[in-house]
Formats: sequence, C-alpha cells, structure tokens
Amino acid sequence: MELEFEGRLRLWDARRDEGWTFVDVPTEMADEILEVAEGVARGFGSVRVQVQIGSTTWRTSLFPGESTYALPIKKAVRTAEGCEAGDSVHVRIELLDVPRP
Repeated sequence: MELEFEGRLRLWDARRDEGWTFVDVPTEMADEILEVAEGVARGFGSVRVQVQIGSTTWRTSLFPGESTYALPIKKAVRTAEGCEAGDSVHVRIELLDVPRP
C-alpha cells in the first residue's frame, strides 16, 4: 500500500530540546493504515514503512498517537532536503509487511 500527502514538520512536545521531529499522517489515511496493518503491527502498534521526501528515501516506522500515526523525520533527511520544523513537505510512504490485495 502506497500513500502520498502533504504534512507539516513538528517537534515532539516531550523532547523539543532534542529536536525530535515528526510529521502526522492525515487522519483519513491513518484509518486506512490501521485497517490494512491489523495483525502485522509491531511493538507499540508501530508499522514498518519506506518513506520518500524529496530525493531522500529511507525505512522507519509509523507510531500510533492519539488520533493518527506520527512519522519520525531524522536529522539526516531534514538536512539533505533543507527542511525543518514548521515546514510543509510532500511525503510518500509505502507500508511494508502488509498483505497485498
């Protein structure tokens, strides 16, 4: 399953001083992810994904929050793509380990 969306980078409130940066998956997409990832979610309900922002591609996990999934954006990606907290980015994710239709 592949999804694309625009999202705003935000600092994690609990660790703002350390610069942990995330982008939230739109809630309607989170519902789709929850449905297809049922049974393959890992620790803490995380879902393995491959992500692309700009020309940078990497693997990480989506982590469930109160109303949606949070996608961590590591410093190397932010540096390579010239973005920081508050910026809007185009995100392409591919869910890994989920059954194909």
